[in-house]
Amino acid sequence: MDSAADSRFSNSCISDKRVNGMQVCRAEYRAIGRFVEQLRPTRQCMKTLQTQFPHLPPSTLLSIFSQEYQKRMKRSMGRHHAPDVVKAYYQRYRSEAKTRPTAPLLLELANQVDLSPALLARLIVECFLEEREASVPSRHILNNMLREPYSIPDLLLAKHVEQCTVNDCCYGPLVDCIKHAIGLEHEDLLRDKLRERSLSFLDENQLRVKGYDKTPDIILEVPIAVDGHIVHWIESKASFGDDHSHRTYLNEQFWSYCNRFGPGLVIYWYGFVSELDCQRDRGILLRDGFPSDIVTLCQGPARS
Repeated sequence: MDSAADSRFSNSCISDKRVNGMQVCRAEYRAIGRFVEQLRPTRQCMKTLQTQFPHLPPSTLLSIFSQEYQKRMKRSMGRHHAPDVVKAYYQRYRSEAKTRPTAPLLLELANQVDLSPALLARLIVECFLEEREASVPSRHILNNMLREPYSIPDLLLAKHVEQCTVNDCCYGPLVDCIKHAIGLEHEDLLRDKLRERSLSFLDENQLRVKGYDKTPDIILEVPIAVDGHIVHWIESKASFGDDHSHRTYLNEQFWSYCNRFGPGLVIYWYGFVSELDCQRDRGILLRDGFPSDIVTLCQGPARS
């Protein structure tokens, strides 16, 4: 497996902003969810998804796959973390490392037991450190070794851990950094769109300086109208909006924004389940890109 190529592919899918995400009906989303149950987080799985659903952008498919795969991992976490199971994984790895040191052992094992490569690497490194130090490693030490595999005092294990973190497109320090960067890029994109239309706004950092503790990404100093609905605030989500994530965001963020600032707009840049855009009368409008047609208080219709 070409680790560098896998990394380049995953990164390009996550950061593709040239095509807006798309709305997907709930029935099709469920069909995609059933299809990805058989897939693993590799470059080949994304090619398979694109072949099966060619009408959807790669970035949308990767976001859907990542979210569905994470749900799958959460459902199976207890089984993989059972002490006897973890011990068996570690013993198997150490045994095979003696006979097949050049093989991508952890990647193979992750595929066989249906566990994220990065999550399996974490379990194996933790076992290695416990055996070596005769104590449970701190989270700080463990995280540092996963971020910098060659700080692991076993070069062969370091190589296998690096293979896992580079090839996993859903978990691990590399994916965390990419997702954080892409989130910031889309917030920058949103600010650029607002400036292009000469709309006055305060962003999250400015609001925190003013003493707000929980805010949307943007509050408009002068509200706009989109599809006949007033918009006071905008939230940017560099992900696909499925039922689970949207429900979580509603309860933890969006309703409180409505209560404090009035109605607003949520942009799911990689698309969303179309049936979720059902809260407009309660103050939450969904879009998969910045609105191309808005109405401002002073200027009337504004077109991109």
